[in-house]
Amino acid sequence: MPRLLLSMLLLFLTVPTYAQAPKTFAEAKKMAWPLYAVQSTEFYCGCKYTGNRVDLASCGYVPRKNAQRAARVEWEHIVPAWVIGHQRQCWQKGGRKNCAAKDSVYRVAEADLFNLVPSIGEVNGDRSNFSFSWLSKTPTQYGACQMVVDFKAKKAMPRPAIRGMIARTYFYMSDRYKLKISDQDRKLFKAWSLKYPVKPWEAQRNQLVSCRMGWGNPFVGTTDQSKCATQAGELLASPRDM
Repeated sequence: MPRLLLSMLLLFLTVPTYAQAPKTFAEAKKMAWPLYAVQSTEFYCGCKYTGNRVDLASCGYVPRKNAQRAARVEWEHIVPAWVIGHQRQCWQKGGRKNCAAKDSVYRVAEADLFNLVPSIGEVNGDRSNFSFSWLSKTPTQYGACQMVVDFKAKKAMPRPAIRGMIARTYFYMSDRYKLKISDQDRKLFKAWSLKYPVKPWEAQRNQLVSCRMGWGNPFVGTTDQSKCATQAGELLASPRDM
């Protein structure tokens, strides 16, 4: 890891626990980079990345259509901004831009770091605001990447390693921001959460993000704010991979 990036990470992670959560999506994206700097693992396919450039060969990714976008990291909302916003009145009067400008609850939800992950840009664009689902299709759209997007059905199926975290993120966002989840989706997420329990990397992420947000995702597990001052050293000593 470059020395400057390492120094920034140490400074960032040793900020006292009273540091405030991001107030906007723009703030959240800036805060998110150091959170993932040690792992530098993209979410949907497991590719490694340096800076904002993805090492596609590291996970056998083959661009489906847009090689330029596939080569860069973008910040993805696990629960799409559309899901967060379209249930609110601000969305009916001007969409995402209007919600970001005029709805304080939407701004906080859009900026929630528990819902943000680094993604291959092409996959981020292809997934769009599609809901997650179980799909019978064989994952071949992106080379060895196990992500599947069904454009006709407007559904996406993530790789097994992240299904549990996706489910627990949906539960968290629904609980914290009163978002509605369909009975069908809730049933699927309950099944995923049981079949794919919390792994060390997810628990580590929960603790790390909690030091920036001021609270954890209770669907992942408990967090300890008193550990935030030493979090950087612990993370650098034993980073967990997805």
